[in-house]
Amino acid sequence: RGLYFDSAAVIVTVILYGKYLEEIAKGRTSAAIKKLIGLQAKTARVLRDGHEEDVPIRSVRPGDRVVVRPGERLPVDGVVREGESYVDESMLTGEPTPVAKRAGDEVVGGAVNQRGMLQVEATQVGKQTVLAQIIRLVERAQGSKLPIQGLADRVVRVFTPMVLALATITFLVWLAFGPSPAITLALVSAVAVLVVACPCAMGLATPAAIMVGSGRAAELGVLYRKGEALEALSHVDTVVFDKTGTITEGHPRLTDLEPEGMTREDVIGLAAAVEAGSEHPLAVAIVAAARESGIEVPGVKDFQAIPGYGVRAQVGTRTVLLGAERLMTREGIDVTRFAGRAGDWAEQGKTPIYLAVDGVPAASMAVADPLKAGAAPVIAALEARGLQVVMITGDAQRTAAAVARQVGIGRFEAEMLPDGKAAAVRKLQGEGRKVAFIGDGINDAPALAQAEVGIAVGTGTDIAIEAADITLTRDDLAGVVTAYNVARRTMSTIRGNLFWAFFYNILLIPLAAGVFYPSFGIHLNPMVAGLAMGFSSVFVVTNSLRLRRLQGARIDTVGAPADAPRATSRAAIAH
Repeated sequence: RGLYFDSAAVIVTVILYGKYLEEIAKGRTSAAIKKLIGLQAKTARVLRDGHEEDVPIRSVRPGDRVVVRPGERLPVDGVVREGESYVDESMLTGEPTPVAKRAGDEVVGGAVNQRGMLQVEATQVGKQTVLAQIIRLVERAQGSKLPIQGLADRVVRVFTPMVLALATITFLVWLAFGPSPAITLALVSAVAVLVVACPCAMGLATPAAIMVGSGRAAELGVLYRKGEALEALSHVDTVVFDKTGTITEGHPRLTDLEPEGMTREDVIGLAAAVEAGSEHPLAVAIVAAARESGIEVPGVKDFQAIPGYGVRAQVGTRTVLLGAERLMTREGIDVTRFAGRAGDWAEQGKTPIYLAVDGVPAASMAVADPLKAGAAPVIAALEARGLQVVMITGDAQRTAAAVARQVGIGRFEAEMLPDGKAAAVRKLQGEGRKVAFIGDGINDAPALAQAEVGIAVGTGTDIAIEAADITLTRDDLAGVVTAYNVARRTMSTIRGNLFWAFFYNILLIPLAAGVFYPSFGIHLNPMVAGLAMGFSSVFVVTNSLRLRRLQGARIDTVGAPADAPRATSRAAIAH
């Protein structure tokens, strides 16, 4: 007789409106990736035959000269060839202060030119730019499935047939035993079960939180190369730091030199010659010392980097070795004559290294690498969250002890070779610990790969970044705390979403089926069921959107982190 025509119309309207609200909320979860995409230029002003020409960005090729006026975004990665200006790179570094750029300086696409006009020679364009790689990383992380999602997926797979079966049983039971007219209550109850059952909330619980969490992390300078790293980092209870370039600035300087049988200039010249082919921070310090002193650096051949030991090369007819004491010991070269001075340097946190020519010790020298300003507060912040902090380094024992003392690390391992660092991580894992390793060099790659979570500092080497699960785009250790905070909050949100999705269905499906009708007279109208179904999905997405309010760790360089809760439980750029 048309008794339920109005109900049918209202049910459809309510469900569609709920889906509309859900789509709006889901659209907001991808706000971070849309913001990054919005930084990409559509056109570029290219110099061709001495004339400026606006062309689509896809037409720009490496080697093209691009003109960037004040207020415009750089369309490509490149090198400044003409002009001087200040460039806002906050989209990548998070630093609000513009960076001075002049001829020879590198710039990245998406940054904003603020003052002068620049001519930039394109080096990376299109999908090869840093910004494009960041976008790909975020998209990959947002599309990842976490292990915790497995439970929801298994439930969703059997959910629909279970609901259909339950609706059929509900209809038959009320048809057989319901009050007259039984067909009315049977139909209403069966329809209510079908309407109120909501697998959508379970399906959205994990991906919605991942999209918002990983997107917000990217805005804060933390790139999850794999979505799984979010869950893994939330379970970590031990954080292991490399020293050089991670806890320290990675810009060491040659501070002391004790030659034997050679002049200071000859020692620096030979040392710079063999280190010129190395990318190790200590090598950079020695080469810089030669350049600053105006010392001529001879050419070399047969260069060999020995990770964890040092370097070897032929300089003219001479075989030159430069490296740690263990390199000299391995080669049978006695450097005990330098032990006293080297010990004093190590106690000061400096790194002693030795030079040998044709098997004869020629000099000892020390390189000092200043600590990063926020290293000690970051370590305090991690410990405040219940994490154990360990330092693993290839440096000498006394040097490592001095650095550990300065930053407040109680446990450290020194004189580690690259494989030794990975072995030390395995040892911690053998103790039942979940380990995150933070490093930046070639010799850190095995440990980064071995740890449950590898975190590469963005200024590190390509090999380290490739081996890591997470990349910090800023040279700031506060990013480690930020990454941990994001992981914990994201996983907490996922668990809350899943709890709500299961609780909702466990509570409302029996209510819709009329389980409480005989005893309490409570029954769920299909229209209310439709409203509840829409609300459940919107609630999950809206709850995930709360992650957009996450802030980066604010580390006071002289005290505890401004946002650090006291914890009682334990708790990188693709190339």
